[in-house]
Formats: sequence, structure tokens, C-alpha cells
Amino acid sequence: MNIAIIIATFLISAIVFIPVGVLIRKKIAESQIKGAENEAKQILELANKEAENKKKEELFKAKEEIIKAREDLEKEIRERRGEVQNQERRIIQKEENLDKKEEAFDRKEKEILEKTEQLNKKEEELNDITQKQLEELQKISGLSVEDAKKMLLAETEKQIKAETAMIIREGEAKAKEESTKKAKELLTYAVQKCAADHTSETTVSIVNLPNDDMKGRIIGREGRNIKALETLTGIDLIIDDTPEAVILSGFDPLRREVAKIALEKLIEDGRIHPAKIEEMVEKAKEEVEATIKAEGERATLETGVIGLNPDLIKLIGKLKYRTSYGQNVLNHSIEVANLARIMADELGLDSKRARRAGLLHDIGKALDHDMEGTHVEIGVDVLKKYKENPLVINAVEAHHGDVEPQTLEAVLVQAADAISASRPGARRETLEAYIKRLEKLEEIADSFDGVEKSFAIQAGREVRIMVKPDKISDADMTIMARDIAKKVEEEMEYPGQIKVNVIRESRVISYAK
Repeated sequence: MNIAIIIATFLISAIVFIPVGVLIRKKIAESQIKGAENEAKQILELANKEAENKKKEELFKAKEEIIKAREDLEKEIRERRGEVQNQERRIIQKEENLDKKEEAFDRKEKEILEKTEQLNKKEEELNDITQKQLEELQKISGLSVEDAKKMLLAETEKQIKAETAMIIREGEAKAKEESTKKAKELLTYAVQKCAADHTSETTVSIVNLPNDDMKGRIIGREGRNIKALETLTGIDLIIDDTPEAVILSGFDPLRREVAKIALEKLIEDGRIHPAKIEEMVEKAKEEVEATIKAEGERATLETGVIGLNPDLIKLIGKLKYRTSYGQNVLNHSIEVANLARIMADELGLDSKRARRAGLLHDIGKALDHDMEGTHVEIGVDVLKKYKENPLVINAVEAHHGDVEPQTLEAVLVQAADAISASRPGARRETLEAYIKRLEKLEEIADSFDGVEKSFAIQAGREVRIMVKPDKISDADMTIMARDIAKKVEEEMEYPGQIKVNVIRESRVISYAK
């Protein structure tokens, strides 16, 4: 019973006090919300105040920066304005100076115009005076100005030609009287006493084969043998349809000789492979070196030249494998040495020096494939290196007219060189080149006014020119011969010399009836 009362009491109390608790809690919550709202209002007020303060500070800073920028800008504007003012002052000064110069130029221009007018007036007066004088002269002489000029020029030209021809004829006649006969006798005697064999080398050599099967062995597997031979010698091997023969082609005759000897040795041995080819090429080079030395010694013995440096003797021997216009240079040098010696003996000059210079005159051709310069320059340098006689060096240097000869022996070397090179058969040339040279010679002669007909004779060593007697006088002939010779020298290349023979002939024909 008591328990039921307690439970009932508890339930009643709970029912009564729960709403009261809720109300109390609500009141407490409402008071807390009001406190929070008041606090929030205070925070907002503080934030607004701080924002206003910040805003005022930023505005103040911005104003200060604007004021500072404005001051800097004003300062810069003042500086720029000062510079502009200075430039304006300078421009104003320049304009003033230009105005002054313009005024000065105007004054000078006026003065020049005035002087020009005065000069024009004076020129007109002079022209009038000159014209009157010319008219008076024409009336007195009966000739126009052009006629007088032509007459004066023609007369002057005629006198100059006549005097020039007379001087040339007198000089030539005087020289011929004293030298022609003796020179002919001397040269004839020298040429008769000197005799030398000459061979004509070309740019190819031919090696005979025992049979055509040998061609395949020379070529080798994939061409290795022929490649090795061409590489070691520097010569091209031409294996064509020519039966039992191989052609060696190359511009260097020394290399071509080495290749020829090596190939002949290989064919004789029968074993042809790259190692054997190299061995035979070396042997061929040694053999050619020995031949060069022997040929040099033979040349010195044949010409009687002694005391030469061994290196010079080798260079002389090397000339055996050098040609000039198809003429063997070693044989040519021996011939020049003998001719020079014979002429020196006949004239009572130093024959030893003459033959020494004659033998050495073309020694530069032994090295002109290996060194730059003409064979004369190379030869002079080589002889100076081996301390040859200065007079011999001068003869070598002068044999083509590069310098003046200092001795009569040097002149004899020039003559001997020309004789050896120009005699018929000494130098070969193709038929086509020979015909072209003759045609060119006649063409040059026919190009001169007054030439009736020209004929190239004596294998192109002489050109005979028939002139029209009514157009070319005796005085004109001398001048024409010199002019034609000069033009031939300028436009043609030829060994030796060419004689220009101008002939003027007048014929009178009458008939008896």
C-alpha cells in the first residue's frame, strides 16, 4: 500500500514538475540568446569602428601617395619644360645661322651669275673674233678648216713614215753588212758539226704481251692487280681490244717508265699479285734511278762538262724522260751545248762556259712538275742552290729573254736554243695544228690594208706578203713588216722565229707590133 502511494506520488510530482523545468530551461535559453545578440552587436560595432579607422588610414596613405606622385610629375614636367626651352633656343640660333648663311649664299649666287654673264659675253666676243679670223684665213688660203687639217695630218704622217723607214733601213743595212755573212757561215758550220738523234715521246707507252690470257692475270680477281699497279705508279692501264698489248697512259713520263718496267718484269716473272707488284715497282724505281744517273753522266761526258754537282747530274739525266713540243729535252740540251761550244770556239770566246750553260739551260724542266714557277725560274734557283758560276746562271736566265745577257756566251746559248728548237723535224706537231698555224699566219698578214696576197712557206718559218704597189710605198713596207711581226708575236704561239718578208713589185708591160 505504501509502495503504491509512493509511486503515485512520484508520478504526480513528475507530471507537475516537468513542464516547470521546461519553462525554466526556456527562460534560461532566451536570456542566453539575448546575451549573445548583445555581444554580437558589440562585436559588429567594434568591427565597424576598426573598418572605419582602417579606411581612413588607407585614404590618408592614398592621398599622400597621390600628392607625392603629383609633385614628382610636376618636377619632371618642369625639367622637361626646361629641356624643351633649351632645344627651342638652340633651334632658334640654328635658324638664325641658316638665315645668315642663306643670305651669304644668295649674295654669292648673284655674284656668280653676274660673273657668268660677263664670261658668256666675253666668250661670245672671242667666238666672233675667232670666226672672223677663220673666215679671213679661209679667204686667203682658199681651203676650209677640215681640208687644212686633213692636208696637214697627211703631210705630217707621210714625213714621219718616210723618216722612220729611212732610220730603220739604215740601221738594218749597217747591221747586216757587218754581221749577216759571218753569222751565216758560223751557224752553218756549227749545225753541220753538231748531230744528235731525237725521239718523239707521247703520253702513252705500249707493253707487248705474250698472249691475250695475260690480260686477265694483269687485271686480277675483281681488278685488284690492276688497281694496285695504278695506285703504286700513278699511271692508267688501258686494256682494250688491242691484241697482245697493254697501253700505259699518263702525262708524267718518269712514272710511265716505272710502270712499263714493272709490268714487263711482272710478265716475265709470271707471278702477278699485289705483293709482287709492289716489289717490282720498287725494283723499277731503282732501275729508273740508275738510268737517270747513267744518262746524266753520259750527257756530261758527251758535252765535256766537268765539275758538276752529283745532284745536278741526276737532274740532267732526269731530262731523258721530259719532252717539250715532242722534242726530248736531254737530247735538246746536249745539242744546245754542242752548238754553243762550236760557235764560241769560232768566235774565240769561252767555250767551256758556253757548253756548260747550254747543257744546264733547261734543267728547270726536270722539276717543273714538282715545283711552281717557269722552268727558267726553277733552273736559276737550283743553280744558285748549288753555287754555280753567276755568268752561267745569267745565261740560263737570259735564254728566253727574261733578263739581259751579260756575256756573249749567253747570247750564243740563246742562238743555239733557237736553232735546236726550230730546225725541221726537231719538234713534232699534229697535222691539224700545223695547218691551223699556217692559216692563222696568213690570216694575220691578210688583215692589213694594202696586202694583195700572203703565203706561209718553209713549214711556217716564213711568211711572204705581196702588197699593192699603188697603195703601199717603199717606206710603208718597212712599217708594215714591223707591225705584222708584232701582231704575230702577240696572237700566236710557235717555236723558234718567223720571218716576215714584204714584197712590193711594179710591172710595166709593152708589146712591139
